[in-house]
Amino acid sequence: MASRQYAIETVGVVGTGAMGRGIAQIAALAGLTVRLFDTDPQAVSAARDYLADIFVKLTVKGKLDEAGAHAALARVIGAQSLAELADCDLVIEAIVEKLDAKRALFRELETIVSGRCVLASNTSSLSITAIAAACTDASRVVGYHFFNPVPLMKVVEVIDGLRGDPAAGDALMDLARRMGHTAVRAKDMPGFIVNHAGRGMNTEGLRVASEGVASFVDIDRIMREQAGFRLGPFELLDLTALDVSHPVMESIYHQFYEEPRFTPSPITGARLAGGLIGKKAGEGFYRYVDGKQQVPDEPSAPTALPQRVWVSARHPEARNAVLELMTRVNVALDEGAKPAADSLIVVTPFGLDATTAAVEEQLDATRTVAIDTLFPLVNAKRRTLMTTPATTRAARDAAHALFAADGVPVTVIRDSTGFVAQRIVATIVNIGCDIAQRQIASPEDIDLAVTLGLGYPKGPLALGDALGAKTILAILRNMSSVLGDPRYRPSPWLARRAQLGLPLTSADASDAPEAAH
Repeated sequence: MASRQYAIETVGVVGTGAMGRGIAQIAALAGLTVRLFDTDPQAVSAARDYLADIFVKLTVKGKLDEAGAHAALARVIGAQSLAELADCDLVIEAIVEKLDAKRALFRELETIVSGRCVLASNTSSLSITAIAAACTDASRVVGYHFFNPVPLMKVVEVIDGLRGDPAAGDALMDLARRMGHTAVRAKDMPGFIVNHAGRGMNTEGLRVASEGVASFVDIDRIMREQAGFRLGPFELLDLTALDVSHPVMESIYHQFYEEPRFTPSPITGARLAGGLIGKKAGEGFYRYVDGKQQVPDEPSAPTALPQRVWVSARHPEARNAVLELMTRVNVALDEGAKPAADSLIVVTPFGLDATTAAVEEQLDATRTVAIDTLFPLVNAKRRTLMTTPATTRAARDAAHALFAADGVPVTVIRDSTGFVAQRIVATIVNIGCDIAQRQIASPEDIDLAVTLGLGYPKGPLALGDALGAKTILAILRNMSSVLGDPRYRPSPWLARRAQLGLPLTSADASDAPEAAH
């Protein structure tokens, strides 16, 4: 069937919750006529009142003039029935996240709107193809996944179903830009781009906690201050709330037929059952008083420095980073091939635990402490140390004092294959690579979607390039070797590009347009 031409000027929005209101707001401000419908007529009136208040606030802030505010509100027209959406060029559903409800709505809309109307779902986790299967004409059903709050989260995923007309998706890409948003294109796969990529931070953060490696607050501190993320996994889960995020974790896991990379954690299941769902409930992984997160104070670092320190030479660049840091402290360096009997032993593993690093080099585990060198040590905002189960308190405290001597906070964790930052970041990069390998989205769109949708400092592919694809690959392979857990198997996208020295952000060379002669 030949592609239609879709011209969109009148948009129907079904559902007046936070998402529906946000979509109506950006559409009206972009000059589109909006027909707003909800099964509860009072909800429609409340949504218009809400938008009127928003437009006034934008006027006060100087972001909108009075005439523009009045005109935008006038373009939002309440609908008392679905029949009043008959003249819409696009209808976006933002209703309950249940497949049967969405299919029933689209089935009814098909009997009302014209053949040139696009039907779009704001679903975050349901299959667009499955929704479209309820329609006689599945070609005009498209995923249009916005993020909350819609006016501030400037990204939207456009998802093509298996029977979708590419022209319908193209029209929504153009419309997103008209509404001031960045549009990214994805195939219809579980989690699309953002919720798929987000499994790395959340599920691996939960796995670290479930192993007793570190507390929720320490894992968050490491990911924020050492790895440079805006929020740690548990702050993020509290913000999104477990009544939203836990079902998404379970849905993506089951839709990928129990893929080990996406295994949910019993931690979130138990906390959801107990009502500890996050900030909106006043308690989640943190307690909230008047909406403010309550964080325990960090204990002071020990001050007694070691007499001398031996640093493993297994990773020369990592060793040099430790030695550079030690020049700021008056501690003797043990330069022997093997550590002296009274030296603190420092190892710098990638993807290994401190125990394995000590055993492989035949070191005394009671004096061995590992330091994470994936991120710069000098001028760092936080450093992470890791002990073996045999490390003495004296050795642990001496290492803590040494690496905190310049005033940088240090987190000491229990033994963990890949520390905290290494294993979470490597998982983030690896899942991003797998999204690219499966051709769910282009490398460019993967990184755009994640930086805008999740607020990461870099997209997963760019992050892998910045840290070094070979380093990320080594971390994953070492974790796989020690643990035998398939969740850490490297994506072919990562393994091949690391071996060839190619950027993770690059598509296959043969996919590039042929040069003109």
